[in-house]
Amino acid sequence: MKTISIVVPCYNEEENVEALYQAISGIFKKELPDYGYELIFIDNDSRDHTREKIRRLCSQDEGVKGIFNAKNFGQFNSPYYAMLQSTGDCTILMAADFQDPVEMIPRYVKEWEKGYRIVIGIKESSRENKLMYWLRSCYYKAIKKLSDVEQIEHFTGFGLYDARFIRVLRELDDPTPFLRGIVAELGFKRKEIPYDQPKRRAGKTSNNLYRLYDAAMLSITSYTKVGLRLATIFGSLCSFASMLVALVYLVLKLMYWDRFPAGMVPLLIGMFFLGSIQIFFIGLVGEYIMSMNARIMKRPLVIEEERINFTEEDMLLTAASVEDEDQR
Repeated sequence: MKTISIVVPCYNEEENVEALYQAISGIFKKELPDYGYELIFIDNDSRDHTREKIRRLCSQDEGVKGIFNAKNFGQFNSPYYAMLQSTGDCTILMAADFQDPVEMIPRYVKEWEKGYRIVIGIKESSRENKLMYWLRSCYYKAIKKLSDVEQIEHFTGFGLYDARFIRVLRELDDPTPFLRGIVAELGFKRKEIPYDQPKRRAGKTSNNLYRLYDAAMLSITSYTKVGLRLATIFGSLCSFASMLVALVYLVLKLMYWDRFPAGMVPLLIGMFFLGSIQIFFIGLVGEYIMSMNARIMKRPLVIEEERINFTEEDMLLTAASVEDEDQR
């Protein structure tokens, strides 16, 4: 019997985890009876009763496993780390708030059995705030044009990943992973399935403008050179324009010494304009340096406080090399 791992990252999802477990177990009983499941909840230091409910589920069902982070390690590291801990023949990553429809799981498995190593969901529409959806669309289009690597529009990470791709992720050893970009850059042949994203079932989303900005900057600094190139090109153009204006002013002053007062206005305008441009690009270069620094420090993705229902065999399997896995 093949095993399908389901990875569910959680942060303050006490109203959703039990309902999601019931929905997933029901899908396997009704539509996927020939498959076993491994349901991994990874909690990113929730402040409500999420952990207590995960513990209860783990005590009721050995197929449910829990990983509790020592602190909040961000929206990217936590789910990525849990995927690396999965032991199934394939791994499905999905949100705990039901915005990733459980009904998509059998469709993913069907396409996986046809030979696709990666099967992902693409949002055709969303019942979230229309302004947020429009901003996301603009972001996806912009990053797609700016990136040297193909980018997937309206892809959140929700999808199925074959065990071979999970082994690729383990080999990467990336301390600041951006799964959406990794799938586009290093993924196998994939199948894209459109879906309509429903509203969040319960609770309040932890996403905010800062988190969206963090995601945008991670993708830009990881998969584009345009920021640094733009700084170089624009700086060169401004330098050339400044030299040209200075030369024109010098000629006019020499020709009309007594009748051409240079004044302070051009000086102030030029100073404030070039100063603001410099500050902007220093900040952009700082984003690249911060991304490089995170990779150089090689900090662990996550520090675990506790894990539940994981066996020694699970630990050995996730630590095995690609060669050992292929020999099996």
